[in-house]
Amino acid sequence: MQIDRRLFIHFDWALLGIVLAIASIGILNLYSTTAKIEMSGTPLYLKQIFWLLIGLAVMVAIAFIEYRFYSDFAYIIYSIAFFLLIVVLGYGIITSGVQRWVKIGSLSFQPSEFVKISFILALAKFFHQPPHQKGYSLKQLPLPFFLLLLPMGLILKQPDLGTAIILVLVFFSILIFVKIRWSSLLTIGLAGGAVVPLLWNFLKEYQKKRILTFFNPDLDPLGAGYHLIQSKIAVGSGGIIGKGFMKGTQSKLGFLPEQQTDFIFSALGEEWGLIGSLFVIGLYLALILWGLRIAVQAKDRFSAILAFGVVAMLFWHVFINIGMVLGMMPVVGIPLPLLSYGGSFIISTLIGVGLLLNVSMRRYLF
Repeated sequence: MQIDRRLFIHFDWALLGIVLAIASIGILNLYSTTAKIEMSGTPLYLKQIFWLLIGLAVMVAIAFIEYRFYSDFAYIIYSIAFFLLIVVLGYGIITSGVQRWVKIGSLSFQPSEFVKISFILALAKFFHQPPHQKGYSLKQLPLPFFLLLLPMGLILKQPDLGTAIILVLVFFSILIFVKIRWSSLLTIGLAGGAVVPLLWNFLKEYQKKRILTFFNPDLDPLGAGYHLIQSKIAVGSGGIIGKGFMKGTQSKLGFLPEQQTDFIFSALGEEWGLIGSLFVIGLYLALILWGLRIAVQAKDRFSAILAFGVVAMLFWHVFINIGMVLGMMPVVGIPLPLLSYGGSFIISTLIGVGLLLNVSMRRYLF
C-alpha cells in the first residue's frame, strides 16, 4: 500500500504535541504517586511508558490508513469488539469482584475499552447519509439503539457502569451532532427519565452506595464515602501552588484510593495545586477544541462524525473524572485520558487520537 506523501506535509503536529504533553505529565505524576509504594514486579510508571509507546505506534498506523477502510469495515470491527465482550463473560479473569479482562499469555486487556472506538465507527457508518431536512426521527433509529444496547448490556453485566455511561453519552452526543428532531430527542429523554428509577434495582449494592454517598459522603465515611472524602482532602490540601513534586502525603501514606487510575487527578492536585490542575485542564480543553476543529473541517460526513465521536468520548471522560474527584459527580469508575494508568485504556485513547489525525491530514486531499 503506497502512502501519499502529502500526508506527511499535513501531519497534525499540534494535536500530537498536546497529546504528548498530557501523556508526559501523566508519566511524571504516576511516578510521583507510586514511587514510594512497595509493589512486586515492574513499577507502574515503566509499564505505562511501555503501553504509551505501543499506543503511539498503533496511533501512527491508524492515522496513515485511509479512513474509508474504517468505513467499509465499521460493522465488522464492531462485531469483533462485541464478540470479545462475550469472551469476557465466558473466559474473562475476575479481579476485585469484576470480570472485565481477557488474558492471553502474560498479557491481559479490557475489551470494553475498544468497544467504545468500534461503537463510534459503527455510528459514523450508519449516519454517513444525510438525514431528512428536519433531522432523524425515531423511526430511523432502531439500528443505532440496537448498536448501543447490545454491548451496553454485556458491559453492565461485568459490571462496568462507567464504560456503559460513556457509551450512552457518546451516543446522544452524536445524535445531536448528526441532527435528530427535537421532538424525537424529547421523547427519548422522557422515556429515559421513566426508565432510570427501574434501573436502580439492577445496580450492584456498592454502586448504589456510591450514588447515595455522593449526596452525603458522611453516610458511610469508612466505606463508599471514603474515596470521595479522601479525594477532596487531597485536592484541597494542594492549595494554590501544591505541595511539590514527590511531596504529596495523601497518596504517599496510602489514604487516597485508586490513586493511579480513577483518582490520579486528586494526586496531581495535591502536588501541583490549583495552578498545575488548571494547566492540565487547559491542555485537555485545547485537545477538545482542536478535535472539534478537525470535525468541523472534515471533508465528508463520515469523517466529521468519526472525529466528533472521538472528541465526545474524550470530553465525557475528562468531564466526569474531574467532576468525580472534586465531589461534583458520583464515583462511577471512569479514568482520565492519558493520565490514568491502564494499558487497554491508553491504547484505545491513542487509537481515537489516530483517527483524529487521520481525518485532520486528509481534509486537504481530494
